Amino acid sequence: MKEMDTIEVIVEKERYVKHGVHKGMQGWICLDDCTNGFWLVNFPQRADKCDIATISIHEDDMKEIPVMHAIVNEKIKEQFGD
Repeated sequence: MKEMDTIEVIVEKERYVKHGVHKGMQGWICLDDCTNGFWLVNFPQRADKCDIATISIHEDDMKEIPVMHAIVNEKIKEQFGD
């Protein structure tokens, strides 16, 4: 992976949930740097709302996707009441 690639989280883990990030959320890789298998990922909402989080996600916990849609993150966020 590289900076600006788009990803989807494929697992539900407490370490991500505590930051408001859930399985199915989509984000983009912030840096070309991978540390111990972790990538810094930003999880945005639509332009009029603040980002959900920018956190490190392990490469085994995500998959690359062709296009990211911030509305997906908002719908998942609503389901969890975050």
